[in-house]
Amino acid sequence: MEKIITNFLQEVNQRNTNEPEFMQAVSEVAQTVIPYIVANDIYHGKNILMRMAEPERVVMFRVPWIDDSGEIRVNRGYRIEMNSAIGPYKGGLRFHESVNLSILKFLAFEQVFKNALTTLPMGGGKGGADFNPKGKSDAELMRFCQSFMTELFRHIGPNRDIPAGDIGVGGREIGYMFGQYKRLKNEFTGVLTGKGISWGGSLIRPEATGYGAVYFAQNMLETRGASSEGKKVVISGSGNVAQYAAEKAIQLGSKVLTMSDSSGFIHDPDGIDEEKLAFIMQFKNVRRQRIHKYVEQYPKASFHKGEKPWRVSCDIAMPCATQNELDGVDANILISNGCYCVSEGANMPSTPEAILHFHNNNVLYAPGKASNAGGVAVSGLEMAQNSLRYSWTRDEVDQRLQHIMKDIHQACASYGKGKEGINYEKGANIAGFVKVADAMLAQGVV
Repeated sequence: MEKIITNFLQEVNQRNTNEPEFMQAVSEVAQTVIPYIVANDIYHGKNILMRMAEPERVVMFRVPWIDDSGEIRVNRGYRIEMNSAIGPYKGGLRFHESVNLSILKFLAFEQVFKNALTTLPMGGGKGGADFNPKGKSDAELMRFCQSFMTELFRHIGPNRDIPAGDIGVGGREIGYMFGQYKRLKNEFTGVLTGKGISWGGSLIRPEATGYGAVYFAQNMLETRGASSEGKKVVISGSGNVAQYAAEKAIQLGSKVLTMSDSSGFIHDPDGIDEEKLAFIMQFKNVRRQRIHKYVEQYPKASFHKGEKPWRVSCDIAMPCATQNELDGVDANILISNGCYCVSEGANMPSTPEAILHFHNNNVLYAPGKASNAGGVAVSGLEMAQNSLRYSWTRDEVDQRLQHIMKDIHQACASYGKGKEGINYEKGANIAGFVKVADAMLAQGVV
């Protein structure tokens, strides 16, 4: 089996040299899915996983724009249309200086499995640009977004490819891009998700990824007869996902101890309550300030410059910042300090070494493709509401989100159950694979 997996990864690597993030994502899936393929004749010999690892389409384009000083700037834009076997491409747009083909292909590959797990009819895609929105004026952001959409619009549509937001792309950027799409196409369609409530957005969409990660953790805890009540939670990040993961954890009675950004992390031993979280949201979302601002308001807390929060003792860890932020050393520290549940809010935030430590120490570990699927699930619900020309209430959307996360947990548990408990990584990979593979087999070699 090891030889089969190695040969597969060598072949994929030959086509994707110098793409470490993408190869990491493919390798993680291959380790659990290839043994399943070999054991099931319906999939064996059809080269399905290789076909899944090859994007259906890669679009790369120039994005010229003019800054406030009148200088012409140039960035590179991308859209990876990975797999459309179960529905139109669906996945976010990321604006960050680190964006490249490897990162977007890994995100698009993960998105295929994530979207399949939601049970909604959505394929997988991802896109973005190597553009840093930090420090840019509203006028600069608008000009960049309009230039980006002037090329992207010809590759997307409500029945073809429906982008959403991601790192660096929030409601403001979605608004600018939607406005340009509407101008170019002369039509008002649900081509982007994450829209404002007054023009086609869905309630709970901003909260959905963070809420969903907490709901998934809750489902995992229930398998051991536990609940979120009274649990100590360590969260990384302080953006959209981290903020709403903290909000839902607080609502469920947990004690949130940390949040972070690229400058370091804050630790509040008294816990971050609703009032303190509102302060964080104010200075992060409105004033665009760094996380150390928290300590000025709440001096009992401490700021740890340039460090990650994983050395703080906790029951539940929620990495909600970025890929590969939690390594093997971090995992060992978490485990030695009593952490027994990890629910990923970011995409692939744990390294392979960290994941191995979680498995070897019986930690409840939820991979991002399962635990952070709440965001794209509510994006799918937004698409449904756009098609119906109707808006569901906040409670209706939240109930649907909870039901979807429970279904994802059940699917992962079904395929990941073993003698030593539930391997959620294995379960998520196989459950997602089966749904996409069945559709690909039905549609022929395309």
